[in-house]
Formats: sequence, C-alpha cells, structure tokens
Amino acid sequence: MENNKKQVNKMGENSEKEQIIEEKEHMEKKTFSLRVKKYFKKLFDFSNYDVKTIVYIIIFIFLFGISLYLLYYIYFVDQTFLYRLVIEWFVNPIYLLAFWGILLFIAIMAIQGLLVPIPSEIVLLATGMIWGLVGGGIMGIIGSMAAALLCFYISRKGGRPLVEKFIGEKALFLADNFIGKYGMGTIIVARFLPFIAFDPISYGAGLVDLDVKKYSIGTFIGSIPRAFFYSWLGSILFPPGMSFPINLEDIPLEQLEAYSANFNFILIIILGVLVILFGIYYLFSIYLERKAKIKRENSNA
Repeated sequence: MENNKKQVNKMGENSEKEQIIEEKEHMEKKTFSLRVKKYFKKLFDFSNYDVKTIVYIIIFIFLFGISLYLLYYIYFVDQTFLYRLVIEWFVNPIYLLAFWGILLFIAIMAIQGLLVPIPSEIVLLATGMIWGLVGGGIMGIIGSMAAALLCFYISRKGGRPLVEKFIGEKALFLADNFIGKYGMGTIIVARFLPFIAFDPISYGAGLVDLDVKKYSIGTFIGSIPRAFFYSWLGSILFPPGMSFPINLEDIPLEQLEAYSANFNFILIIILGVLVILFGIYYLFSIYLERKAKIKRENSNA
C-alpha cells in the first residue's frame, strides 16, 4: 500500500513538473513570437523619419537588390560579363573621349560605388590599362575620392536608419565607439590594404559617427598606395598585342575567358575578405557588449 502511494505521489509530482515545463515552453514560444512581431513591426515603421530620409532608404534597398542580381548574373549566367563591361563600358569610352574621358571616369567611379558586384577595385584596374602605372595611379586617387564621398553621403543620410532597424542601435553604438577611439587611423589602414573592399568601408564610415574631414583625409592617404597597386595590376592585365580601342571580337574565346577569370577571381577575393571582416566585427561586437554588461553589473553590485 505504501509503495503504491509513493508511486502515485511520484507520478503526481512528475505530472506537475511536466506541466510546469510545458507552460514554460509555451511562455518562451509566446515571448519569442512577440519579439519577432515587435521586430518586424519596428522594421517597417517609418513614421519617425522625414520624407527625405525615407527616399534615401528606398534608394538604398533598390540598389542592394540590383547588386544581388548582378552578382548572380556574373557568376551563374555569363562569367565574361564583368570583363566585357570593363572593356566596353569603361576602358574604350574613356580612351576615345580623351580629355572628357577623365570626367567620364570620375563619374563611373562614383556610380560604381552604388553597385556592390562592381567594386572600385575592378574599375581601378581599367586606369592601368588606359593611362599606365603613373597616370592610372593619379586618376585612381581622384576617382576613389569621388566614390568614397558619394557612398559616405548616401550611407549617412539613408543607410544608418535602415541598419539601425536590422541590427539595432547597440551594434552601431559599439562601432561608433571604435571609430571614435581609432578614427582616421582605421580608415587609412582599411584603404591601404588592397584586398579590403573599398566601397563597404565608405558605407560603414557613413553609418558611424565619423567627422567627414577626418574621413576624407584618411581616405586620401590610404588611397595613394591602393590606387597605384591596382593601376600596376591593370597595366599587366592589358591584352598583349592589342591597341585602343580594344575589340573583344579579336580576342580568342579561350583567352577572353582567361582574362575574365582573372577579374572574377579578384572579385571573389574582395568579397571573401569582406565576409570575413563582417564576421570578425559581429563576433567582436558581441564580445564588447558582454564585457560592457559585466562591467555594469560589477559597478551596480
């Protein structure tokens, strides 16, 4: 009898525990569901922004969508597209327009900063093809400044509100503190290293609290070695035996595919480094946030 009572009591206790666990799981699911709903409600709530900021956000999203499509097209539809684009839309027109080609180049550098799959590094290769090492390097610096300032301005006006919605203000606050501490030095180092993507740094700088003068000076200093490096690389990638304007029909298909592969490989390296840096930043932001939380808890204790 006593054993039966114990078993009944034990079964009752287990039943209560299971009920408590079920209720806890239900509450967790409900809390998670509410968090998701709150996140998306906040994500699509633009009532706090003026019309001008909303327009910038729409432009930002539109350009991102086009960029994803171009990336898909380059790697899965036509792998020679990028090389053809550089030659037919950048190199030949700039060369044929002579002096006015300089203005066209600056405009191209500014526009390409808005399209992710066509990074400035690819366009800088064209400077070496057209003007050689020295002339290409100088033009590369001028074009880099134009692209950097345009990306910075668009990101500052429309990018930050959008990023705040996706990753929250805390993550950007950590980036603000990092840039505020190291400032211009961060920009110089990021610009100096050739395979760190140029345009995402411009957008990132626009997202955080960085003075435009420090940003411009850091960009100018860091762009000097970068521009000359890609100018030199472009000069050695120029098809041997060819003259301007370059007629791609005169290049054998195997050779054209080889040149295209070089351009695509450079793009892969740039995007790969970008992904790695983003991962490092994400992990580092989590570490800093936990460190700040521990510090607050110790100060309150």
